Amino acid sequence: MSKSAKVLERYYKGVANHHRIAILKMLHDSKGMTLIEISEELHGNFKTISEHTKRLHQAGLIQKEYRSNFVLHTLSPYGEIMYKTFRLFDK
Repeated sequence: MSKSAKVLERYYKGVANHHRIAILKMLHDSKGMTLIEISEELHGNFKTISEHTKRLHQAGLIQKEYRSNFVLHTLSPYGEIMYKTFRLFDK
């Protein structure tokens, strides 16, 4: 069953920022990262990166796993598909 245009729009709006694309690429290469690790890797402001991960999560592209004092961010199955889409443009 194909996705509706509205659902596809949600995915693409979720990655409509270079930092969000970078976050997806980093999460693909890792087994999961905390917000602090993502912020350090991107040399970005913690609050700004937090907002980007929030939008990626709302778009259904990343998953959050709450563990005691931190949250582990990983790609969702749709995040994996989006990552593969980006790889098509890297060639």
